[in-house]
Amino acid sequence: MSVLLLLEQTLNGLQLGVTLFLIAAGMTLVLGIMNLVNLAHGSLYMLGAFFAASFTQWTGSFALGVVFALAATALVGLVVEQVVMRRLYARDHLDQVLATFGLILFFNELTKIVWGPIALFVDVPAVLSGRVELVPGAPYPVYRLVVLAAGLCVAISLWWLITRTRLGMLIRAGASNREMVGALGVDIDRLYMLVFALGAALAGFAGALAGPLYVVEIGMGDAILIKTFVVIVIGGIGSIRGAFVAALIVGMVDTFGRVVPQAIGLPAAVAEMAIYIVMAGVLFFRPTGLFAARG
Repeated sequence: MSVLLLLEQTLNGLQLGVTLFLIAAGMTLVLGIMNLVNLAHGSLYMLGAFFAASFTQWTGSFALGVVFALAATALVGLVVEQVVMRRLYARDHLDQVLATFGLILFFNELTKIVWGPIALFVDVPAVLSGRVELVPGAPYPVYRLVVLAAGLCVAISLWWLITRTRLGMLIRAGASNREMVGALGVDIDRLYMLVFALGAALAGFAGALAGPLYVVEIGMGDAILIKTFVVIVIGGIGSIRGAFVAALIVGMVDTFGRVVPQAIGLPAAVAEMAIYIVMAGVLFFRPTGLFAARG
């Protein structure tokens, strides 16, 4: 493998990693604080991509499309939390899995009704459509660098929110002992609502940024949901820091897992197994993940 190819794949792995982090951050908070298994989180990622595609077409601005998509997905998250999720907090995980799987089917059919069954294609904004040479002879797409930078900015903002604000203090306390937080007079329903809306907005933001890189199609959130669960398991349930580190690990392993086996003549199936092998290795030594927020 050449040095230039190594650099390109490293950047691709980091870009995939920050995209996974945007999805996993909200999901790990929902699972860590609410003890809620939400299989429909990938559907919010899908809705973010469709919203961004539509708003970009209507406004003629990709930036406005992303902003409106983020707000629309957060609003959908609020509605879902109020109508469905509140009835699941006290139920066991099997009920949550069945109900949120039903939401996946609902959102897939609703998306087909609203946008039709044909996939959408989002063009990279003209100002971001070029390439930049980070090193001579290795041009890299500007848009992918923007996605990487946006993910890092969100990660820093989430770190500040979680560690430096009162809301973050309540989120950390809820991840550690939500019963005690409720006993101290905190409005748990409002906290749950805010956390779920934040998670939905992050998933929608990831979907909006992914639109120009992938095909915007029905069910696009289902495949990435599996990798998101791997990130959460490796990083530790309820840990933003763990989600960030694990997302970068999964992004790098998944990217190089598709390149290295081909370069040395191993079967292509190794690429599909790589992230699960890493997950098994982490769980063998640290069953609660790298940075578990609670046991």
